[in-house]
Amino acid sequence: MDSFEYRNNRLHCENVLLSDVAQEFGTPTYVYSRDAIELAYLEYANALEGRDAMVCYAIKANSNIAVLNILARLGAGFDVVSQGELERVLKAGARAERVVFSGVSKQSVEIRYALQVGIHCFNIESEAELERVNQVAAELSVQAPISFRINPNVDAGTHPYISTGLKENKFGIDIDEAQRIYAHAASLEHVNIIGMDCHIGSQLTEIAPFMDAMDKLLILIDDLQEQGISIQHLDLGGGLGVCYTDEVPPSAGDYIAAVLEKMADRDLKLIFEPGRSIVANAGVLLTEVEYLKHNATKNFAIVDAAMNDMLRPSLYSAYLEIVPLTLQDAAAVSEVKDATKGESLGRLYDVVGPVCESGDFLGKDRQLNIQAGDLLAVCSAGAYGFTMSSNYNTRTRAAEVMIDDNQMFEIRTRETVADLMRGEKLLPKG
Repeated sequence: MDSFEYRNNRLHCENVLLSDVAQEFGTPTYVYSRDAIELAYLEYANALEGRDAMVCYAIKANSNIAVLNILARLGAGFDVVSQGELERVLKAGARAERVVFSGVSKQSVEIRYALQVGIHCFNIESEAELERVNQVAAELSVQAPISFRINPNVDAGTHPYISTGLKENKFGIDIDEAQRIYAHAASLEHVNIIGMDCHIGSQLTEIAPFMDAMDKLLILIDDLQEQGISIQHLDLGGGLGVCYTDEVPPSAGDYIAAVLEKMADRDLKLIFEPGRSIVANAGVLLTEVEYLKHNATKNFAIVDAAMNDMLRPSLYSAYLEIVPLTLQDAAAVSEVKDATKGESLGRLYDVVGPVCESGDFLGKDRQLNIQAGDLLAVCSAGAYGFTMSSNYNTRTRAAEVMIDDNQMFEIRTRETVADLMRGEKLLPKG
């Protein structure tokens, strides 16, 4: 996390002390770096310079309007999976014609809205959805631009909950059925076939699965061309992994170079849908140690953040580094990182939250030199952090802060309990 580093034993985001952020806005609080977001996006955009291409940020990773606005100003496209997400990107300043609409369960009202605002295309996931899109487009007397999400049956080698390209996954159209379904779509009056889409999973740390899927798609595109069905764009989805601990994923530049080499002289527009790789390492979650609890077999650091704030460890057993904002000794940054893996002084702690579930933890067996009242940072928290948060146990969701030009900007105010109860009503008497 280049934008987050220790200087004089105190953790900074750019030149801002994270302890100052906690003092100003309290905890738990998500903190993001504008510089990190922009640099991650530009790695994709620069690698595609001179090509007909769109980098469509997958907003499910982090949908704060300030984050979206940063990317919209850079010319990003967006990948959305609901009308709510589409409305967000439009409010953030995005152009509808640079939006692709994915997701397995598009409702008629969502399809209608997307057609009315003029999105780039729908990524169709089933024959039933194709018929619905055609019907809604007919009601509006328009043609709906469509792409089919193809399931190539490629093992991405990732966690089963974030694998999406196998036959047993709910996503996409079986590649063995694709030619028949494309031919059927070509016969419909109110759809216009413009593309082919594929997304095989998330947190991939090797290029090979992407290339295996791409080989299958290019063969399918050639077969369709022989049938008179021309594909204008190839959407390779997202899924490029990031470094949470010791992973060494390929860079966006290396990945795109491999894609371009395989494309050779094909005249196809390229679309990518990165999410995690844009924002994961651009953010941290700040939390305060409320209590230290020791028993015969376990030590617990009980903090004020919980699974409702950061679900990934409980849901996926995801590993996120957890580090103190202020080091208690003269340890170097590298030693601090080793400490989180149990190779330095300090006790082994399970870092847990206040939610009434045994599955409520942010990290297990972390060697930390801490005491009650200390502040911690849960690292690599910019993706699938706030967007997956909830109000379980009637807990208010965290504040969000952006560091921009070494200044702190609150981009989401912490919720209040009154916010949570708004809209609820008592039954009438009697």
